[in-house]
Amino acid sequence: MKARVVRTHASRLPAGDDHPYRTGAWRPNLAEWEADDLDVTHGAIPDDLDGVYLRNTENPIVDAIGRYHPFDGDGMVHAIDFRGGRASYRNRLVPTKGLAAELEAGEPLFAGIIEPPERSLRDGWGARGRMKDASSTDIVVHGGRAKTSFYQCGDLYEMDPVTLEPLGAATWGGRFPREGVSAHTKVDPRTGELLFFGYSKVAPYMHYGVLDRAGELVHHTAVPLPGPRLPHDMAFTERFAILDDFPLFWDADLLAKGVHRARFHRDIPSRFAVIPRRGTAADVRWFEASPTYVLHWINAFERGDEIVLDGYRQENPTPRPAPEDGPWGALMRMVDLVSLGTRAHRWRFDLRTGKTREEPLDDTCTEFPTINPRFAGRVHQSAWVMTTKPGWFLFDGIARLHTERGLVDRYRWPDGVFASEAPMAPRPAGTAEDDGWVVTFVSDTNRDLSECQIFDARRLADGPVACVRLPERISSGTHAFWADRDALAGR
Repeated sequence: MKARVVRTHASRLPAGDDHPYRTGAWRPNLAEWEADDLDVTHGAIPDDLDGVYLRNTENPIVDAIGRYHPFDGDGMVHAIDFRGGRASYRNRLVPTKGLAAELEAGEPLFAGIIEPPERSLRDGWGARGRMKDASSTDIVVHGGRAKTSFYQCGDLYEMDPVTLEPLGAATWGGRFPREGVSAHTKVDPRTGELLFFGYSKVAPYMHYGVLDRAGELVHHTAVPLPGPRLPHDMAFTERFAILDDFPLFWDADLLAKGVHRARFHRDIPSRFAVIPRRGTAADVRWFEASPTYVLHWINAFERGDEIVLDGYRQENPTPRPAPEDGPWGALMRMVDLVSLGTRAHRWRFDLRTGKTREEPLDDTCTEFPTINPRFAGRVHQSAWVMTTKPGWFLFDGIARLHTERGLVDRYRWPDGVFASEAPMAPRPAGTAEDDGWVVTFVSDTNRDLSECQIFDARRLADGPVACVRLPERISSGTHAFWADRDALAGR
C-alpha cells in the first residue's frame, strides 16, 4: 500500500467524550487519506469489478449544541476505486457551509436534531430551520458527479466521484429549490434521470422534481400535503414516482410553540402519492394503507394496472426507553432497528380501483436494502439487506432477500465487527439479477482496522471473496452507492 495523509482535522469534541455514537465503532475520523495499490489480505479482487464504491456517513468534527444525535455528524465520504484487480482509496469531509462556519468560529453553532433549533447561534437550512445541513446522509453519482445530501433537506454538495475533489453546491442554473432537496435522490440508469423530492414547514409542504442526464432541471412541481410531514425516501417505476405521507410527524400543537416533537398518529392511515414522472399536483393519485412509517424503500415496478412497492414497514415507529436502558436509553431506542421492528413489506396499488393491498415479505428484522441498479423501477426478486446488532445502530450481518421466499442467504461478521450499507455491483457482461458482487466497508473494533470486503452476490454465506485493507479504521457508516465506469463518465 502507498498511503499518505493529505489533511488532518482537529477535533472540537469534548475531552473524554463517552457518547456511544462518537466512540467505539462510531469513532470519527480526523485524517483524510490518499492510498493506492491497497493490500489484498484475503482472496483476489475480481478483474472485472470496475467502478467506485462510495459511502457517506456522519463524522462529527464539532460538537452539537446540547445533546448529540448520530445523524447530526458532519458528512465524510469514503471512496474505493476498483479497476484491473487493483484498488485505491480516498476520504474527504464534505465542505458544507455549516461546517466551514463552525471551524472558523472554533465552536458549535448549530443545535442537533434532538435539541430545539432555536438554540442554534446561526441560521441554517433544513426542514426544521436553523439547523446545520451536514450533508451526511446519502450519496449518489449522477452526470459524472457524486452528490451528497441531508435527510432533512438542504444543498446537494458535489465532488469528483474518484478523487473526491470538491465541486461546490449544486445551483442548477439558479433554479435550485428554496425548500432544498432531501436525501434519497434516485438515479434511473435507463433514462439517466435523477428524481428528487424536498419538504418543509411551509405550504404546500412537499415538492418533486427531475434532472435530465446532463444535470439540467427539467421538471419541478408541488405535491401538496395536509401539513408539515417527515418523508424520508421515494421510489419510482418506469412511468411513475411514488412519494409518501406517513402518520409520523411533528405534533401540531407543539410545533405551533416551536417544539419539534414527532408523534405517531395511529388513527391516521399511511398515504402514497403516485405521480407521473413528469406530472403535476393535478395528476397525483393518493392510495391509503395501514398506519406505519418507512425509512427505506427497496424498489417499485409496474405489473399491468398495478404498481408494486417493496420497502421496510415499522411495527413500532416511536419506541419508548425501558428503565434498564440507562442514560442513553431514549437515543439508543430511536435508532435501533430491532426496537423499531423493521420488516420487509409489499404494497400493491390498483390503478383501476384505487385500492391498496399489503403483504409481508419476510418476518426477520433487516433494513438498508440495495438492489441490482439495472433493475431499478423494474420487476425484481432480490435485495441485499443488512442485519443489525440489537440495541444499536450497527450492521452485524448481510443477507439476501428473495421477494417470494424471504431470506435465502446470509453472512454474519464476528462480534465487534460492523459493516456499512452494501450496494450490489453487477458484473459488466452479466444479465441475471444476481450476477455480480456486493461491496461494503467493514470496521473491526477488535483489531482496530478496516477493510473493504467483496462478496459474490449469489453466495454471501461463503464469506468475502476478497478483503482489501484500508489505511486506518473508519467510523461505522450508513448509506453507500456503487458507480460503474460508465456512470463515472456521466454516461
